[in-house]
Amino acid sequence: MAFISKLKQFINSRCGMYIVFVLLFWIKSIFAYFNDFGLRISGPFQHFILFINPFAAAFLFLGLGLFIKGKKTSYLTMFSVYFLLTFIIFGNVLYYREFSDFITVNTIMSTAVVFGGLSESALEMFNLTDILYWLDIFILIALFAFKKIKMNEIFVKKRVALAMSMFSVMLFSANLSLANMDRPQLLTRTFSHDYIVRYLGLPVFHIYNGVKTHEANQVRAKASEYDLDAVIEFVERTHAAPNPDFFGIAEGKNVILLHLESYQNFLLDFHLEDEEGNLHEVSPFINQLFRHEDTISFENFFHQTRSGKTADAENLIANGLFGLLHGPLFAQMGNRNTFHAVPNILRQKQGYTSAVFHGNEGNFWNRIGTYKRLGYDYFFDARYFDATPENSFMYGLHDEYLFEQSIQYLERMQQPFYTQFILVSHHFPYDKFRNLDDHHFPQATTSDQTINGFFATANYMDQSIEMFFEYLKESGLYDNSIIVLYGDHYGISNMRNPVLASEILGKDTTNWGTYDNTMLQRVPYMIHIPNSGKGHIRQTYGGQVDMAPTLLHLLGIDSAPFLMVGQDLLSDDHQNMAVLRNGNVITPEFTLIGSRDVYLTQTGELLDILPPDIAIYVEGIRIRAREQLAASDEINNGDLLRFYEGSGLEPIHPSMFDFNNIFERMKALEDKLGENSTSLFSQRGGESTVGLWRGRVARLMDEQEEVEE
Repeated sequence: MAFISKLKQFINSRCGMYIVFVLLFWIKSIFAYFNDFGLRISGPFQHFILFINPFAAAFLFLGLGLFIKGKKTSYLTMFSVYFLLTFIIFGNVLYYREFSDFITVNTIMSTAVVFGGLSESALEMFNLTDILYWLDIFILIALFAFKKIKMNEIFVKKRVALAMSMFSVMLFSANLSLANMDRPQLLTRTFSHDYIVRYLGLPVFHIYNGVKTHEANQVRAKASEYDLDAVIEFVERTHAAPNPDFFGIAEGKNVILLHLESYQNFLLDFHLEDEEGNLHEVSPFINQLFRHEDTISFENFFHQTRSGKTADAENLIANGLFGLLHGPLFAQMGNRNTFHAVPNILRQKQGYTSAVFHGNEGNFWNRIGTYKRLGYDYFFDARYFDATPENSFMYGLHDEYLFEQSIQYLERMQQPFYTQFILVSHHFPYDKFRNLDDHHFPQATTSDQTINGFFATANYMDQSIEMFFEYLKESGLYDNSIIVLYGDHYGISNMRNPVLASEILGKDTTNWGTYDNTMLQRVPYMIHIPNSGKGHIRQTYGGQVDMAPTLLHLLGIDSAPFLMVGQDLLSDDHQNMAVLRNGNVITPEFTLIGSRDVYLTQTGELLDILPPDIAIYVEGIRIRAREQLAASDEINNGDLLRFYEGSGLEPIHPSMFDFNNIFERMKALEDKLGENSTSLFSQRGGESTVGLWRGRVARLMDEQEEVEE
């Protein structure tokens, strides 16, 4: 009883309440580290650092209330700080579940342009255990309200409050010293966000990220044309000359990009087993296309996106540059930077018309502002489509309806054209089938509902693409087009990969780690050139940053004058490596994770000791990867293309492009051009191709008629 009495007395003092808040924050941090964040802790030393890292920030920030004499103000300050710290933990928990990353300053600043349509999917992020992050706050409010805990009039002496602040600084210094012992140069070389949180904690990560973001903003302000020298040297040194067997084989053809939302390579040739033991092919059309005699396909192609995900993929394929390490490039730099993007290059060099078709709001990911700077002539967003609860969901029109309703615009575009269709039906969340009542595909039966619906939406996308190919053939566009299909990013996050691997892919996940997650970042890349006979499957290792120079070379434009850090995947000079945005590198022989770990790519074996010659070779790979990422970051952060004059491109300005009243302007252009109009509509003598579309309902009716006959 004496202990209980002393404990109550301690809690009812200001210092006692301060310690309670510190301990509660520590408990929540440790719970998040092990329950929600994939921090890959190994060994007692790393565990020790992890267990102590929440204390320094907690002692420092919660200690602000100790400096205040007023009773209510002091307690309210500590409670407010504690609430904010809890909010930071919980916000990162939700974000990490989808993005396998922590929230950055740029992400927070971009909330206005990425929030649209996310409220429903955000609900899918919640788990039942999330109540544990907030339960204590409600209990504390009740205890204060019913005076089970009382606010103490006796204030803490300033020297004591100052001593606690000094103690927190000393504790952080000790924490940082221990962290640098295990991970040298932790803050000077940012290996990953996970490392900062693992060694120093969430609050320190956010402070560090804020400092780095400010530094990046200062880079642009201080950048000059002289900063281009190192970038130009790198691009010239690493330029992969065109392969003469492929250079220009698609010159003058229409370009149609199909953005395969969340489609990963493990879906290729995958058959899902239903509860009765029957096998169902998830993507039969894409499988057929992957091995088609006119398709150049890549088996070891990796997405290189970060928090911008879909928008990052768009940036990579349009500009041949990486996105940002911190936050989405479209949202942060889309309205201010100069770009030398593929649609603009094709417009100025070969007279292409360009457009994006996407049934979502135009301001999502700041697309309206960014597309104008990329040089797109048209952007058909949600305003140009008839979306209903039956044919759409939070991210816009379902794939079939996007294709169907885009035909009226596609047929009026002047040829040759460069078009991008951003598909969305295979977008997280997958655990409900979103009004697609006429589409039936079995659900998986894993312990994760998100994974269970993943295969059905992939099958729906596959069927929609098949319908679009049938339209292209019927309309006559097929023979004069090059069709590029690519996966934009992962669909199943790292947190869910062990369930996917063990319950679907039949893999042993006993020692599942970052190497295994990295191997699942393969996405499809297929270049379909009708009647070319050039189809084959290549083993080249590369990524989305290589798509722009590859496409330009196929169209007969050498990418050498443009500051792209990717390489032509068809070139004999390609360095056969994929550099991920987090710095990990995959080559045919080795996969490099972080700053130390080296795996054999084909087996996943971790190499503890490297022979000297292998160590030198591996370090050369790391240097090349760092150079590539650094060159891209220099261009983006410094907006260096505004100084570059070697591209031969005329400057463009957003005012040159107008995404309003597009359809009327397209028809007016046809009338103005008269017989010189190259649109499909004009070529067919004013006969529309809209009626050539055979959608899901029509196909089902055709099948029913065949059965009845």
